[in-house]
Amino acid sequence: MAQEKTKPSFLDRFAAVSGKIGNEIHLRTLRDAFAVIMPLFILAGLGTLFNSVIFPKVASGQTLANLQVWGSLIANGTLNIAGLMLAPAIGYCLAVNREYKNPIAAAIIALASLIMTMPLSVSLIPTGAKKAADIAGVLSFSNLGTTGMFGGIIVGLLATELFIWLSKVKKLQINLGENVPPAVSSSFNSMIPAILTASLFALISTLLAVIGHTDLINLIATGIQEPLRAVNTSLPGMLFIYSVGNFLFTLGIHQTVINGTLLDPLLLINMNKNMAAASAGKHIPYILTNTFRDTFGMIGGTGSTICLLIAIFIFSRVKSSREIAKLSIAPGLFNINEPVIFGYPIVFNIPMMIPFVLQPVIGILIAYFFTSIGFMNRVIVMVPWTTPPLLSGFLATGGDWRAVVIQALIIAEGVLFYIPFMKISERVQAKAAQEL
Repeated sequence: MAQEKTKPSFLDRFAAVSGKIGNEIHLRTLRDAFAVIMPLFILAGLGTLFNSVIFPKVASGQTLANLQVWGSLIANGTLNIAGLMLAPAIGYCLAVNREYKNPIAAAIIALASLIMTMPLSVSLIPTGAKKAADIAGVLSFSNLGTTGMFGGIIVGLLATELFIWLSKVKKLQINLGENVPPAVSSSFNSMIPAILTASLFALISTLLAVIGHTDLINLIATGIQEPLRAVNTSLPGMLFIYSVGNFLFTLGIHQTVINGTLLDPLLLINMNKNMAAASAGKHIPYILTNTFRDTFGMIGGTGSTICLLIAIFIFSRVKSSREIAKLSIAPGLFNINEPVIFGYPIVFNIPMMIPFVLQPVIGILIAYFFTSIGFMNRVIVMVPWTTPPLLSGFLATGGDWRAVVIQALIIAEGVLFYIPFMKISERVQAKAAQEL
């Protein structure tokens, strides 16, 4: 008799659907593009740290102002052109993911299309003046930076998709023959698709300017970016999405499938605005940022597993668990915790799923509370996610020692929270070993 096929469980179906969503080409492109420009945002964090914390401690007056020019120039080349960087990065990454032969052309078209969506004149306050004036022939950082990030994303995706689709239409290709250098031949092949794509975005921008007296960047920022950011970066919204991502990790699917696409771009906008405010000496507007989440909700890696490792060292007598902990502690100090996730394991380990998903929520809530009451500074420096615990809290908050105390408190609480689930997991594993 043929064996009956067992129906996949709910978790199997959920994991399969989540995996497909995470591998969707546009979501994958966004993760790739943000990975490309992330070093520049970290550089912006260092510029903010020096300008707002270090330089004021060693200089004052004109000397301080001269030193701070360095950080201001870094901000101009990173935060203030975030949207401008995203469009070509997305164009290139999407073209590569589509296996298009000329990804540089796609990046250039995405960049050109984004510029064509910018207003012809902007309202600016000249140096020394009190009233704003309409100035033509300039690009404003307000449109190129964090306000224009979603514009860069949407225009980058749409322009690249249209360009690649038109490039596949043979009637639009110009073939110069085999004796022409490849670079020249490729350029002519994509000439008409490039002209049509850019012209379409120029036409859309013209209609918006003439009829609607607005521009595409403003429409995207006010109609899409800000409402979406208000939901996804609210405390309940962020915790829910982040927890879903962490739950996926317990099924073997990396949390960036969800968090890297639904949370990171929006939390990054908050982080960039915090850094810009700190650089300008203004009030820091947001508590929740991607760095805040990672600093207080990802201590030792996703699930704050440094707490589990400490619990194992202190309270576990199971040899295999202690051996895994010894192997995992060094990378765990730099928030790399795949060894404990897959070695302990946490993946498909039902008792360990609970603290793995809930401990980051508890840590973020603790840090949010102490930040909201003013006990510690808001996060103003984008530190690399591999920065060790305690040091990360100190640097991210611009050198506030109280953030170190809060991180230590979260770690201590996390150890206590992990202990009962660790004990249950070890008993389950011991019982399963006896039945073999």
